[in-house]
Amino acid sequence: MRLHRLDITAFGPFGGSQTVDFDALSAAGLFLLHGPTGAGKTSVLDAVCYALYGAVPGARQSGQGTALRSDHAAAGTRTQVTLDLTVAGRRLEVTRLPPWERPKKRGTGTTLDKAQSLLREYDASAGAWKDLSRSHQETGEEITQLLGMSREQFCQVVLLPQGDFARFLRADAEARGKLLGRLFDTHRFAAVEKRLAERRRATEARVREGDAALLADAHRMQQAAGDAMELPELAPGEPGLAQAVLTAAAVARATAREQLTVARCRLTAAESAHADAEAALHRVRETARLQQRYAEARERAERLAERAGAHREAQTRMERGRKAETVAPALELREAADAGHRRAAAAEARARAALPAEFADSGAAGLAAAARRTAEELGGLEPARRAELRLADVVAERAAADRQERADDDVLQEAEAWLAGWETARSELRTRIDTAQEAAARAEGLALRLEPARRRLAAARVRDALAVDTEEARRRALASAGAAADAKDHWLDLKEQRLNGIAAELAASLADGEPCAVCGATEHPAPARKVAGHVDREAEERALGEHQAAEEQRARDERRLGAVREELAAATAEAGDTPTARLAEEAGELEAELAQARRDASALHAAQRELLSAEQERERRLTDRREAELRATSRLALRESLDREKAALEAELTHARGTAGTVAARAVQLERRAALLTGAAEAARAVEDSAERLKDADGRLAEAAFRAGFDTPEAASAALLDDAAHRELQRRLDAWHTEETAVRAVLAEADTADAAHQPPADLTAARAAEADADRRLREAVSARDAADRRRDELDRLSARAATGVRRLAPLREEYDRVARLAALTAGTSADNERRMRLESYVLAARLEQVAAAATVRLRRMSSGRYTLVHSDDRAGRGRSGLGLHVVDAWTGRERDTATLSGGETFFASLALALGLADVVTDEAGGVRLDTLFIDEGFGSLDDQTLDEVLDVLDSLRERDRSVGIVSHVADLRRRVHAQLEVVKDRSGSAVRLRGAG
Repeated sequence: MRLHRLDITAFGPFGGSQTVDFDALSAAGLFLLHGPTGAGKTSVLDAVCYALYGAVPGARQSGQGTALRSDHAAAGTRTQVTLDLTVAGRRLEVTRLPPWERPKKRGTGTTLDKAQSLLREYDASAGAWKDLSRSHQETGEEITQLLGMSREQFCQVVLLPQGDFARFLRADAEARGKLLGRLFDTHRFAAVEKRLAERRRATEARVREGDAALLADAHRMQQAAGDAMELPELAPGEPGLAQAVLTAAAVARATAREQLTVARCRLTAAESAHADAEAALHRVRETARLQQRYAEARERAERLAERAGAHREAQTRMERGRKAETVAPALELREAADAGHRRAAAAEARARAALPAEFADSGAAGLAAAARRTAEELGGLEPARRAELRLADVVAERAAADRQERADDDVLQEAEAWLAGWETARSELRTRIDTAQEAAARAEGLALRLEPARRRLAAARVRDALAVDTEEARRRALASAGAAADAKDHWLDLKEQRLNGIAAELAASLADGEPCAVCGATEHPAPARKVAGHVDREAEERALGEHQAAEEQRARDERRLGAVREELAAATAEAGDTPTARLAEEAGELEAELAQARRDASALHAAQRELLSAEQERERRLTDRREAELRATSRLALRESLDREKAALEAELTHARGTAGTVAARAVQLERRAALLTGAAEAARAVEDSAERLKDADGRLAEAAFRAGFDTPEAASAALLDDAAHRELQRRLDAWHTEETAVRAVLAEADTADAAHQPPADLTAARAAEADADRRLREAVSARDAADRRRDELDRLSARAATGVRRLAPLREEYDRVARLAALTAGTSADNERRMRLESYVLAARLEQVAAAATVRLRRMSSGRYTLVHSDDRAGRGRSGLGLHVVDAWTGRERDTATLSGGETFFASLALALGLADVVTDEAGGVRLDTLFIDEGFGSLDDQTLDEVLDVLDSLRERDRSVGIVSHVADLRRRVHAQLEVVKDRSGSAVRLRGAG
């Protein structure tokens, strides 16, 4: 990275526009940036950092945003920083404008303008600048990717703040770890430590959960086993818990099986005793039943003797009833005739009561004649009935015409109202159709744009992947080139060594008397001898083969790099420089717009259908209006005709109705009168017939009673039994006979008689004995069931506990393995003797590299006296790995860097900063840093030490590197000719170049 030009406007102490020409300063290689305190030397470096990263160094980050603006700037001048630089072979220009509260163009007060960024690249072929990005994020990502360093690394590597490294020398391991962690980004190793710790906690929690579940099962087994099981006094996570629980469970299961065997024996004994008690109770119950049966039979016999008189009386009554049954048909005939005569008389009375008074004394013939006259009058009302029906039809037609008129009025009003809004509705539908058609056209255009955007996005993703492949191929090409150079150097070294010892190789082939191949002499008084480490032809050829293989590998890697670069160029040509995220966002926006346009266009068909339906509705409304107007015209003549016909019919019906309201009502009156007269005539004839039948029935009844032996028909009627009385009397006689037979049978039974002569049965005692035996049986069954359930529950819980132990075994092994790894990476393991965390171990390796790189310059600054060494020893009770000592060659002793003097601390910290810059640069991918700045610290050096330090800094100019020293030490102004002076006054600071080429 080389800085060319820096433009500052209204930034920090610089009220106006200032320009720093780094190309002129870099021509001298070493330049000085000086000025009075507070003039703005550090602000120049802040401007460089802000241009690259959009933020100033960490210690001065409170000056972000609007606070970066100069207090000396004019109200209308905006803060701006522009940096021209070359990085990774590309000439770039970065412009940053922080947020600005500018005066409003209208009115009073201010308004906030957002921050702006602009990244441009110089196109050498076109000889002009081209815009790359105006996005803060894209600009920052591009710069960070090219430099390969974060802002914190840049501020430590390029700006070299000496005060920070002086504190680094005196800091403890924890403080050194924080700085190195930021520079080398070792947080991923801390994340590994954290991940392992989290896994350890997670697996430990799972093990504890498994142990807790095992203990819970053990508690359940203890509850099931009662006092037969003792729980182990172990907490979850302690070793031996699983074995202790399984052992206790085995003891509990054995005890439960023993208890089940005892319960089964008790149940067998209880079942036998209960069977004996049930048999005894059965025998006592049978004896008691027979004794009770005999006593009940004796009581029944005594009751039969008491009811003997009533039995004989019932037998006599049954005999008279049988005789009276021969008179029953005559009695029934006389009762039926009498009932018929009474019904006929009652019907005649009811019929005559409904007749007018004029017919009260008329006979059957007179009533029949009056009925015929009424029927003839009813027949003469038929024409009047037809007229009355026609009148109802006329009235209905007149009402229907009125209803039709009202309906037509509604139709006309509705049609007029609908047609009044037709034009507005048609216009809205036309607008919807036009909008949908426009959306369809827009969708077609978006679809054409979407496909190229998708192809560009796919190319960008390929471009990003190829960029990674290109970087990897470049690293391999650099590595193979270095390996090829080393192999070539090794081959040349071996070849030179062989040539140096070729005399010994030639001497080995000499023979006495044979001429020398070199000088031709036949005598060889002192032939050369091969010394230790002599290189022969085989070693040289092997080195040559290694050199050729390395060259072939270098050629393959370079070809691979060229091919990947060509693919990257092709993908970049298709995708452009736009970031993939931006292309994905644009493609997503196009897809969203296309989807919305298609949704809008999908409404076209519906709108067209609605317009067609509305036009059809308009035609229907117009037709309805015309038809309603025609019907209104024809209704006038119909009304006049109906009114004339109604008047004629009403006149005709007035005479036919008489006193009734309608002809129908008059007809009903006549029909009812004819029916009443006819019914009365029939009722009179029925009374006459029933009187004759009653007289005949009386004669037949008297003759039947005499033949049956009764003095009068009334006596025969009294002796006659109805069905219910006959059944009841027969039931009583049968019951008497059945009871008498049953009592005699019981008293004749031998076992019943024998039981009656035995002592009374003690049923209470037998029941008590059976109940006690039943209670003992239920207790035995309950005990057996409880023991069975206890055995089954213990078996189930033991099986589940065993399954849990098997499932927990690999988890416990995993926990032990993860716990050992977590303790090892955290530095708490006994195997980690130095108590080094994983991150500290990585940082210790980095610190060792930094110390080695710093020692090269420190030995030169101190004339070979001091050497920085890394130490893994523990400091006090803390952890080891980040110790830093200095070895004093004058005393040969190693001491802590905190014991260095002020001047020694300066060049030690400078060497450390330069070494750190080399290591971080290599870590960032070998980005070349052509411009460095060293900030303050030279005031503590004597003249000789200052010369040595300046010689070291001057050596940094190799390969066209420039170094800027930021200091206000006066002696440096005489020693460094190229200077950038910062001067200050009341209107703000300014920069001046002195002695620059």
